[in-house]
This record gives sequence, C-alpha cells and structure tokens, in this order.
Amino acid sequence: MRQTTISKPIKTTGVGLHTGVEVGLRLRPAPANTGYIFVRTDLDNFEIPASVEYVSHCSYATTLMRRGVVLSTCEHLLSALRGSGVDNCFVDLDNIEIPILDGSSEDWIELIAKARLKELDAPRRTLKVLKRVDFEEDGRRMSIEPSEKFEIECVIDFNHPFINRQSFHFVMDNGSFGKQIASARTFGFTHEIEMLRKANLALGGSLDNAIVLTPDGMLNETPLRFNDEFVRHKILDIIGDVALLGMPVDGKITAEKSGHAVHAALMSKLLKTEEAWEIV
Repeated sequence: MRQTTISKPIKTTGVGLHTGVEVGLRLRPAPANTGYIFVRTDLDNFEIPASVEYVSHCSYATTLMRRGVVLSTCEHLLSALRGSGVDNCFVDLDNIEIPILDGSSEDWIELIAKARLKELDAPRRTLKVLKRVDFEEDGRRMSIEPSEKFEIECVIDFNHPFINRQSFHFVMDNGSFGKQIASARTFGFTHEIEMLRKANLALGGSLDNAIVLTPDGMLNETPLRFNDEFVRHKILDIIGDVALLGMPVDGKITAEKSGHAVHAALMSKLLKTEEAWEIV
C-alpha cells in the first residue's frame, strides 16, 4: 500500500469542450504527498492544486481557481488518475481547459497505462469516513457514509426514452474503473446546446466527444457503449470530483440527481465535519 506516480512524462493534445481552443497537455511524475497539481505553462508555470478549496464554480463542469487563475473541466482526467491508482501527478497544460478527448476517461486511462505506474517510498494515505454526512438541495441528494472500500450508488432520472430512471452500484477495486466506468461519455440535450452556445459554452462540443440527445433519440450514429451509459458517466464525474479530496477515500457515496455543484458541496461539508473522517 505505497503511494504511486507515473514512471515517465506523456503528452497529448485536444480541444476544450467549452472553450473550443486547442490545448497541449503533459502528465509528469510527481514525488510522494504531492497529490495532483495542474501547472499552467502559459502563465509562468502557475500551479493550481486539485483541491476542494479551489473549486470556483460548477455549472457545466468543475472549474478550479487560484489567485484569479482558472482551470476548467478537470473531472474526467482526475477520474482517470484516481481510477488508475495514480496518487501523485503534475498536469502541465498551455490553456484554460483540460482537453475533452472523446468525452469519457477512456483515452486518459490508456495514456496513463502507457506512462506506467511507479511505486514511491511512502505509505498511501486514505481518507476514511467515520460518520454519515448528507447534502440536499432542490431535490438533488448526496451522502457519504462509512465503508471498508470506495463505492458509489447513483440514481439519475431524465424524462427521455434513452434514459428514464437509471441506477448503478460501483465498487472501486482491481480494474473495475476501466471495465465499468471509464468509457462512459458525457451527454447533453439539443435544447440545451443553443443556450450553452449563447453563453459561450460547449464551443468545442461535437458528436465525437459527447452523446447529443434529441427529444426522442440521439444525433450520434455510433451506438451507446452501455445501455446505462448515462448513469455510468455520472459516476465517472463523481469519482473525478471526489478526487479533489486529495487522496483515496474509504466510504460509500449515495447520489440521486446530483451534479458537480452538489458533489463539491458534499466534499466541503465532509471536510468541515471533522469528526466524520480520519486520515489512515
């Protein structure tokens, strides 16, 4: 149970989902107890740690901000790092937003697999949940309670023939992230796209990096990767947002109709409830 990093740097490029700009990104090995740190190479290597305290807003993606410097749409990469068992990593990028790639975490875990994991000479620290903490707002509910492992029970409910009510129970163990969650893509609705574009969002969105749903079907010609791809993607997002706690978690999350803002609010409430957790 030692901490890990990647054994060598590895690069990729892509476009930002919301900004539509080209981004170059490099993952680099990091020493023990570093966690995940984003480095804006276009701004004199300004560092933004992947931490709950830097969450600035969460409307359609998780955005971090430190001293006015912004880093957007980090959840899919963080999900892949946590799901691949990487504890420490520097993420260099030359723009404001992490590339969306195919809208899932699959390309990220392939990249991490190429870089290979390396054990460090330091014990792994885990945030162990000792007491249940709940958060609820406008019918969106989320809780975290004690468990011997990291697990997520998630329910979503959309009035759409491809979704309706979906639930999935995920347990993070050997390889389960890669098999069950990593390839689930982000999704959106045609009626939202015009609104998003007017707000200068989703400028890099396309059928190559999102499932786009019409009122009674979808625009994508490629089939769904799972019948319940939508709820699996929600779990992918939750894993990425929970990674902002800075270490693996032993606890069970239950989420119903949650979103990035709810995830951040629960993590913040958990950290403030000091008797609800310990680091082991």
